[in-house]
Amino acid sequence: MTSLLEETLRARITGEVAFDDYTRHLFSRDASMYSIMPRGVVFPVDQEDVAAAVATAAEFGVPVVPRGAGTSLAGQTVGPGLVLDLSRHMNRIVALDPVARIAVVEPGVVQDQLNQAAAAHGLMFGPDTSTSNRATIGGMVGNNSAGSGSLTFGMTIDHVRALDVVLADGSTARLEPVSETERLRRAEADTHEGRIYRELPELVTAHEDAIAKGMPLFWRRACGYRLDRLSGFGEDKPFDLAKFVVGAEGTLVLATRIEVDLVPKPKKTVYAVGHFETTHGAISATLDALSCGPHQVEMMDKTILDLSRRKIEYADLGNHLVGDPEALLFVSFSGDDETVLAAKLDEVAALWERNGHGYHTLKLVTAAEQAALLKVRKSSLGLLMAAGEGTKRPLAFIEDTAVDPEHLAEYTARFKEILDEHRLEAGFYGHCSVGCLHIRPFVDLTDPAQVDTMRAVAEKIKDLVAEFGGVNSSEHGDGLARSEFNREIFGDELYEAMRQVKKLFDPAGTMNPGKIVDAPSMTENLRDRDALPPAPPLRTMLSFEVVGGMRDAADRCMNIGLCRKTTGGVMCPSYQVTLQQEHSTRGRANALVKALSEPDPKAALGGDRLHEILDLCLMCKACKSECPMSVDMASLKAETLHQHHEEHGTPLRSRIFGSIRFLNRLGSATAPLSNVPGRIGPLRRLMERTVGIKAERPLPKFARENLVRWSRHRVTAPGTAGTVNWLADSFTTFTEPQIGKAAIELLESAGWAVELASGGCCGRSSLSKGLLDDAKKKATGLVTSLARDTEPGSPIVGCEPSCVFTLRDETLALLPDLPEARQVEARVRQVEELLVEAIDDGRLNLPERSWLSGRRVVFHGHCHQKAEVGTAATMALLRRIPGLEVAEIDSGCCGMAGSFGFEAEHYETSMAVGRDRLFPALEREPAGTLVAATGVSCRQQIFHGAGRTAWHPLELVREALGGPA
Repeated sequence: MTSLLEETLRARITGEVAFDDYTRHLFSRDASMYSIMPRGVVFPVDQEDVAAAVATAAEFGVPVVPRGAGTSLAGQTVGPGLVLDLSRHMNRIVALDPVARIAVVEPGVVQDQLNQAAAAHGLMFGPDTSTSNRATIGGMVGNNSAGSGSLTFGMTIDHVRALDVVLADGSTARLEPVSETERLRRAEADTHEGRIYRELPELVTAHEDAIAKGMPLFWRRACGYRLDRLSGFGEDKPFDLAKFVVGAEGTLVLATRIEVDLVPKPKKTVYAVGHFETTHGAISATLDALSCGPHQVEMMDKTILDLSRRKIEYADLGNHLVGDPEALLFVSFSGDDETVLAAKLDEVAALWERNGHGYHTLKLVTAAEQAALLKVRKSSLGLLMAAGEGTKRPLAFIEDTAVDPEHLAEYTARFKEILDEHRLEAGFYGHCSVGCLHIRPFVDLTDPAQVDTMRAVAEKIKDLVAEFGGVNSSEHGDGLARSEFNREIFGDELYEAMRQVKKLFDPAGTMNPGKIVDAPSMTENLRDRDALPPAPPLRTMLSFEVVGGMRDAADRCMNIGLCRKTTGGVMCPSYQVTLQQEHSTRGRANALVKALSEPDPKAALGGDRLHEILDLCLMCKACKSECPMSVDMASLKAETLHQHHEEHGTPLRSRIFGSIRFLNRLGSATAPLSNVPGRIGPLRRLMERTVGIKAERPLPKFARENLVRWSRHRVTAPGTAGTVNWLADSFTTFTEPQIGKAAIELLESAGWAVELASGGCCGRSSLSKGLLDDAKKKATGLVTSLARDTEPGSPIVGCEPSCVFTLRDETLALLPDLPEARQVEARVRQVEELLVEAIDDGRLNLPERSWLSGRRVVFHGHCHQKAEVGTAATMALLRRIPGLEVAEIDSGCCGMAGSFGFEAEHYETSMAVGRDRLFPALEREPAGTLVAATGVSCRQQIFHGAGRTAWHPLELVREALGGPA
C-alpha cells in the first residue's frame, strides 16, 4: 500500500514527497519524549497540495500529522501516518495592513519573521514565545501558544481572526466569526462544512451546563477543545470556528492561511531583576511584582543559571549578577515614557525591599544591559535539556501546569514535595506572572521503574493542579503526554462532548488521531525505550567516550530546533539556505542516530543517503556552541566521512585538499610561476572537470617569501616578557605571510621573544575531509614537536582560528591517550589576548594618531573562533586602536568553510550562505569602511562575493603601531 500511496501522492501534489527510511526517521521525533515512525512525509507548496494530501490520506485510510517547526513538547507532531511539513514552502507573509493592524500569513511563517515585517510599522504579534526564532504561526495556532508576555497580550487564540482550512475530507473552508444568519446560511450546504455548522451548535447547546462546570476556570489554558468559546452563541455573539479550532493540535482542521491581529510594539522595555537566596523566595515575591502592573514576571532558578555559565554563548551573564543567587525574578515594564518606566523599576525594588524579598534588585534599562540576561532567559529550555546525561533527560510531562499566581508559592512548595517524595531532580523556570512554571524532572525512560515513577508523578501533579483550580496544560498543549488524563480533567459529559466534536469534524479519524481525545497511555511510544535498539559496537578514530560513544553524541539532540533559526548567530548555515529539515543540525544528528542503530553501523555510515544528508554540513562547529545540547556535527561528520572512505575509498579531491600544507609549500617555492595556472580560464575549467574545483572561484596566491623564509633571515632580541610560540599554519604561512609578520612584530614590540613553530600541520584540512588516519599522524607530529622543541609552559598562538583551535579540540579527540596533546592544549592562547594585556600593561603603546584614526571597521569572526572562545578578545584588541570605530556584524557563516567553497557541487550553496547575511551587511557599509576577518577562508569569500579586501585584525593593529615593517 505504501508504494501505491506514494505514487498517488506524487501524481497529485506539486511539492516533494518522501518515503525513504531516513526522511521518515527524521520526522518520527519532535521536542517531546516520544517517537512514532510515520508512513511518509509531504512538503506542500500551497492549499491545493494540502487538500490533495488530506484527501489522498483519507482515501487510503492513513492519518495525517501536520507539522511546523516540530518543536512541540508533548508529542503533538509525531504520529503513524502522513506527516505534512508546512514549514518548508508555505512560509509567505501574504499581506500586512499596518492601519488595520492585521497580517495574513501561511502556516510556516516563523514568529520572528512576522515580527520583523511588522516592526517596520511599530507593530508585533502579541504572543511572544521563547522559541520565536523558529516557532511557526501555524504551530502556534495548533498549540494555542503563549509566552512571557501573555499577562499583557494573552494567548494565540486571542489574536486569530480567521483561518483558511482544509477539512478531513480534503474540502476547504474559511473559518471566521459569523452571525447567526450567516451560520444558518452555511449550514444549508450539503457539504462537510455545512454539516459542521448544523450539528456543532446543537452539540454546544446540549452540553451548556457541562461546558460551564467542566472547563477549568483559570484563563491561561491550552487543553481540550474550546467549546467555551462557542457557548452562548446567537444574535449577540458570533459563532467563531476560527477561535474554536485554535489549540486543537491539528485534530480537527489544517490551517493553510491565517489572519491575525497585530498589536503596537512597545517603544521601550525595562527590567527589574530580583536576586533571591531561595527559589521559594523568588516565587513569593511575585505578587508584589504583579501589584506594580508589569508586562511580565519571569523566574529562573540556580539550575538554569549554573548551566548557562558552562556555555561560551552566555559567558557575559556572570558580569551582571550580584553574588550567587539561587533564583532570579525578571519583572518587565513596557511603554513609551522612559520616566514612567524608570519609576516602575524603583517602585518594585522599593516594594521588595520593604517586604524583605530578595537581597538585590538589578535595574536594566538599555538593550545592552539587558542582552546577557535575556539571552539566557530565552534559552532556559535548551540549557536545561543540556544537563541530561545519556538517557537521563529533563522530560516534559508535568512542565506546563498553571495556577492563579496568588497560590503559586504554596502550589510550588507542594509540587516540590511530590518530586522529593519520588527522588526526582528538576529545574524551575517560567512565567510567574501567569502562574506557569516549566518544571522538568530528570528521568531515564530506559529504566522501567523510572517510567512507573514518571506516571505516578504525572497523576499526582494532575490532582494537585485540580486542587488549586489550575490547568494541566497552559501553553504546551495535550499531545501524547497529557491527553489521556482529559476525561478526569473535564468530566465524563464534557469529555464525551469533545469526542463528539472530533467525530463530527473527522469521522474517519484522519486528522492527527490520538491527541486530546481517545489518546494512548502517556507511557507508550517513548523515544528512548521503544524507538532505539541498543547501539551496536563501532570502532571510531575520534574519541566520543566523554559522551558515551558516537551514537550517544548524536542522540544528545533533543529536537528543540534552535538549529532551524534563520536569523542571528551562525547555526545552521546550510539550513538557512535550503530550509530542509535534513540540512539542520537536528536533521543530521537524527540521521546519524538511525545509521548508528543499524545492525552494521559501519556499513550504514558509508551509505549514500546518509552521505547526501551530511554533504552540505559546512563543519562550521557553530552547533558545538549554539546548540544547547552541544551536538558537535563537525566531529560527527569527520568520523562519518572516515568510515565512508573505508567502505568506498578516498576521492582524489579529498586527498588533494588533505595535502594542502605540502601543496601550499610547493606553490610558495615555485612562485610566481605557480600562480599563473589559476588565472588561465581553460586550465581552470579543466580543473573543474577533472577534480571538481570550481572555475569561478579564485585560487589563493602563493608568496615567494613565505613566513618561514622571512623568519630565517631575522635577528631578534631576547624577550623581556618571555617566549611565545607562533604556529605557522598551513595557509597564511604560504599565501598571506604579511599577517604572521605583523603579529610577530607586534609580539616583539610587546616584549615577547617569538619562536616560529613550523614543524608540521595540525591536521585541520585532513579532518575536514575525513582523512582521520592522516590527521592523526599529522597531529601526533605537531604535538610532539611542540611539546619537545618549545619552552615548557610558553604560550602557543597563531592567526588562523581553524588551526589554532584544532589543538584545543579535535587533537584531543584524535589523541586521547597522548599526554603531550593535553599539555599543548593547555598552552594554546589567542594572540589577541596577549596583545590586549600588553597594551593595557603599557608594554605595547599604540600612537594616538594613525591613518586609522577616524575610520570605521566592521569585523566578521571565524566560525571556529566563535564556537570555541567567542570574538571578545579580537573585538577588545581592535577597540584598543586609538580613534578607530569598531563594529561586529551579525553575519553568520561566510559560506566558504575551507575547501567547501572551492568544490564545484558546493559552490552555489557557499555563495548562497554568503548572500544570506554577510554580503548584504558589507554592501550596506560605505566604500571607506574597512573590513576585518580572522579566517583565511572568510577573507577569500569576502573578496570574491562582496568585492571587498578584508584585513586580518592583527594587520590593522600593526598599521596602528606604525614604524618600520
